Amino acid sequence: MDVTVRRAPKGLRGTITLPADKSISHRSVMLAALAQGKSRVKNFLRARDTLATVRCVRALGVNIMDNGEDLIIEGRGLGGFLQPEDILDCENSGTTMRLMSGTLSACSFFSVLTGDSSLRSRPMARVVEPLRLMGARIDGRDGGRLAPLAIRGGNLKGIDYTLPVPSAQVKSAVLLAGLGVEGETVVREKVPSRDHTERMLAGMGAEIFAENGVIRLQPGRELEPFDMSVPADISSAAFWIVAATLVPESEVLIPGVGVNPTRSGVLRVLASMGARIELQNQRVVGGEPVADIRVVSAGNLIGTTVAGEIVPSLIDEIPVLAVAMAMARGESVVRDASELRVKETDRILAVCTCLRRLGVEVEETEDGFYVRGQGRLTGAKVDSYGDHRIAMAMGIAGLVAEGETIVKGAEAVNISYPGFWAELARFAGR
Repeated sequence: MDVTVRRAPKGLRGTITLPADKSISHRSVMLAALAQGKSRVKNFLRARDTLATVRCVRALGVNIMDNGEDLIIEGRGLGGFLQPEDILDCENSGTTMRLMSGTLSACSFFSVLTGDSSLRSRPMARVVEPLRLMGARIDGRDGGRLAPLAIRGGNLKGIDYTLPVPSAQVKSAVLLAGLGVEGETVVREKVPSRDHTERMLAGMGAEIFAENGVIRLQPGRELEPFDMSVPADISSAAFWIVAATLVPESEVLIPGVGVNPTRSGVLRVLASMGARIELQNQRVVGGEPVADIRVVSAGNLIGTTVAGEIVPSLIDEIPVLAVAMAMARGESVVRDASELRVKETDRILAVCTCLRRLGVEVEETEDGFYVRGQGRLTGAKVDSYGDHRIAMAMGIAGLVAEGETIVKGAEAVNISYPGFWAELARFAGR
């Protein structure tokens, strides 16, 4: 599907209600399934990725009821999953496959995880290796480096594991496996990654402690069910924050957004570029920091450098940050972001190719890119490469580009934000 976007005829004004946080939605279903009793999840994200998680969990014998508003999950407790009758299809969701690998490694039965062609090309060794160290028997293509993954779990032991690269998915997989092991599980991270799993486990009564980059989990304690409301997704908010920053005479309010410090690096970077962003009504909801975000158009932004420890806190927002960089004055640099190479597509290549199509001078590097900001974009035909974040970033670029911008493969937004194009049309006054 192609979508045509034209320059916004006037400032963006009003309130935007966002989809729920994708990372937290995934975890809410998986962890509720492991609890002893019935949990309720309000404001669950119903998108392609998260619904893949729901189907996989149901295939393990968990009763999940969707009344159109809430999900009610009847947890089976630790060790209560049933052997699935068929292969578990994670579709395009790396979170589903990697976190389910941890959960299934603690189960004393055989299971197989697969996904679409994109997911089957993404690296799985990073999660397979620590799970094997815990005692899981996991095989797959290329020695277990690629899906499908065949897992024979059970009889695991705790390990002391240092993450070689910052990865909340790997950390979470080890912790989920650690719920059903013998002995303590320790995960050490040199650079902080998103901590939704640790927060949720602590709220469910798990004996888990995190300090100075070291997470310790003691097994054996049954998890308590919960009643939670998932906050709005900071990754989805980033597109509208950039749009309101770039389109003149804009003023936008985005209520109820999760602003967990391990996820909100995009706010710090945009502020350093000159964006006018205000966090209002800050509070804690279900253990997660939440705020209403007010954005006012900022005029000329200045170039910036994104590198080092801040990268994991904004890795998913780099495609739309690149649009802001292209509209800024001066050079911007992204480094230490090689993880972008192994997302739904090679996002470094995709971002650079799309920006060049829009008339931007950009140089690709092994772990990032250089953008020479020029304050203008020229509409063109660009490809999403089947990646939801590339598609949405190019939609935002179209709001400030001269002429028409045509986004090919626009249906990719269904992975995380099914209503994005309708919201863009409404908000741009069309």
